[in-house]
Amino acid sequence: MDNSVYKIIELVGTSETSWVDAAKNAVELASKSLEDLRIAEVISQDMKIEDGKIVAYRTKIRVSFKFRKE
Repeated sequence: MDNSVYKIIELVGTSETSWVDAAKNAVELASKSLEDLRIAEVISQDMKIEDGKIVAYRTKIRVSFKFRKE
């Protein structure tokens, strides 16, 4: 088995339509600058409310990615 090291970071994604889209947006954007993403864990979800209406969904996720061996 290969010895590996992983880094874990927290991200917050946003969406005007759903918590799922908010999480998806965070992962897709992170994958543009981080390589070898492994796991995304939902930590919390909330909504932004203006004038009594939901205007944004926010999902906080914990993402792990593998360090490269050099």
